[in-house]
Amino acid sequence: MKFDKKKMILSDIADFNPRESIPKGQLAKKIGMDKLQPFCRDISAYEEEMFSGGTKFRNKDTIMARITPCLENGKTAMVNVLNDEEVGFGSTEYIVFRAKEGISDPYYIYYLVCSPFVRESAIKSMVGSSGRQRVQVDVIQKLEVFVPPLGEQRRIGNILKIIDDKIAINTAINDNLAA
Repeated sequence: MKFDKKKMILSDIADFNPRESIPKGQLAKKIGMDKLQPFCRDISAYEEEMFSGGTKFRNKDTIMARITPCLENGKTAMVNVLNDEEVGFGSTEYIVFRAKEGISDPYYIYYLVCSPFVRESAIKSMVGSSGRQRVQVDVIQKLEVFVPPLGEQRRIGNILKIIDDKIAINTAINDNLAA
């Protein structure tokens, strides 16, 4: 299938670390780095804790580790454990990507962020002392990507979502059989 695509910078199609609010001391869902499984879209678990700081996000946001070795290990996920309009929080070592309404599809953004093109660019941009290197967010924001029209993004995202959904079902079946 042929479609028109435009070259855009990533910050034109995704908001980075969008502003959200959780009052200090409020009980909220926390997604720690340990809850992200390598190369797995879905989040395995969360904890409820009093908010005292951290990166904030909503359902359908993509969270990507920005610190070594977590990024290299594939710690990127799509937030899916919150209630409607709920804001959760997690590590300050996350970069949050949010699809822009009417411009990009949340699943397309997730799979784009997981792609070798974005991941390898993020890894190459890391700076800092050995063992504590972090992604330079501004480098990723300025990353040029080819972007298909929104309808095509939705089709691409949906196809990949269906595959991930099937993998999750098969994993659950295998876990059940093993038990």
